[in-house]
Amino acid sequence: MGDWGFLSKLLDKVQAHSTVIGKIWMSVLFIFRILVLGAGAESVWGDEQSGFICNTQQPGCENVCYDRTFPISHIRFWVMQIIFVSTPTLLYLGHAMHIIHRENKLRQHLSENGKSPKYSDDKGKIKIKGSLLGSYLTQLFFKIVFELAFIVGQYYLYGFIMVPMFPCSRKPCPFTVECYMSRPTEKTIFIIFMLVVACVSLALNVVEVFYLICTRVKCRSNKRQTNRQVTSAENPASLNPEWRSGENAQQQNAMNLQFESGQTQSLGGSLDGAKEEKRLLAEH
Repeated sequence: MGDWGFLSKLLDKVQAHSTVIGKIWMSVLFIFRILVLGAGAESVWGDEQSGFICNTQQPGCENVCYDRTFPISHIRFWVMQIIFVSTPTLLYLGHAMHIIHRENKLRQHLSENGKSPKYSDDKGKIKIKGSLLGSYLTQLFFKIVFELAFIVGQYYLYGFIMVPMFPCSRKPCPFTVECYMSRPTEKTIFIIFMLVVACVSLALNVVEVFYLICTRVKCRSNKRQTNRQVTSAENPASLNPEWRSGENAQQQNAMNLQFESGQTQSLGGSLDGAKEEKRLLAEH
């Protein structure tokens, strides 16, 4: 596990700048890939070539048959898979650290230029948006491509099940010989386990892509709704024309009622004045 120490430290820094699903992916990578590969798989494949035996004494026959059966060792294949899958994440880490360093300098000169940091807060916590969101989605895309490529490549190289006997007829073998490998069942279990872990890692990457896209769309819709509410409160002219026409109709009805009541009062006052004038004439 000492060989994985440097890579583990780098990947551990990525957790502070990842989503929840990204942190789960990192845990799967550490526990079920790197730890299992270093603790168990290497000992299982330790006698891979020495335990490969063919029923012939022809010099060089076992070597060519082993090369045909295992073009690349499973251990080296999985090491390459982990390195290729982790490389996009490390590139994203470099981009995130560059942004943090740049915005820390911006924060120091905040009083001079009046600009505020866009991607990080005072504690150095990253907000995944803008160009950083594009970088994060790009590294997820490449991880998905690499996972698929290695799963398909493993299937075409040696399949997912280790059979105990391999027929071989390559030169310098004098005839078709039968070669046998050691512990095929145990190796098959490890192959299936690593395949399942790779599929889980692939599924987590796909889910994280949809999670980021849905979160971004939701944030945009909430922001538009908030802007509409603020605009409606500050600028009533921007309100819905139908609502404003309804409001105007209500105001017009109220004015009509006031006008009618005013006419009634004026008409009543005129009648009372005529009656009073007629009574005074009768007295005289």
